[in-house]
Amino acid sequence: MVRGKTQMKRIENATSRQVTFSKRRNGLLKKAFELSVLCDAEVALIVFSTKGKLYEFASPSMQNIIERYHRHTKDTQTSNKASEQSMQYLKQEAASMVKKIELLEVSKRKLLGESLESCSIEELQHIEQQLDRSVKNVRARKIQVFNEQIEKLKEKETGLVAENARLSEKCGIQTQKISNVGRKNLPHAESSPSSEVETELFIGLPDTRTSRFPPRA
Repeated sequence: MVRGKTQMKRIENATSRQVTFSKRRNGLLKKAFELSVLCDAEVALIVFSTKGKLYEFASPSMQNIIERYHRHTKDTQTSNKASEQSMQYLKQEAASMVKKIELLEVSKRKLLGESLESCSIEELQHIEQQLDRSVKNVRARKIQVFNEQIEKLKEKETGLVAENARLSEKCGIQTQKISNVGRKNLPHAESSPSSEVETELFIGLPDTRTSRFPPRA
């Protein structure tokens, strides 16, 4: 069976209340002392009775702990204040950025030819000038890119021509070497081929043609 929580309330009897105060006070002081010794903690305990009597415990010193408490509280307040100021600054920056984005969106739509109904003559002329400058910049960049590509192609062409010349020279040297080797391997003729070639002009029938060379034995 689970017991319900006992509701704490003020002890009405003055004697019982004083006895309970003494017991709880002594126990609280004992626990504070044990906490400071066992955990090496700085502990300060201040208790005032109903009659205004002071009971305290401090380790190592009540004054040191109070001063440290004030410094910590001050640092916390300063940190919180700085955080609030930083948060406020960030909110203002965010609101400013939202406004700038909205203005840029409006300008973008106008440059695209949208939402021009509310534009005056001056605004339309200003938009036209912006578009003219943009077209000039795009054309200039396009010409620059074309020139860069042409220069790269020229460099590539020069390299290919040099490579072609080198390969042609290499092929010519190899062809000459092969020709020289072939000539060295051909057999020598026994007689001059010009000695057996008829060079004189003869007019007449083939049967009446006589050779001036004697028949071979």
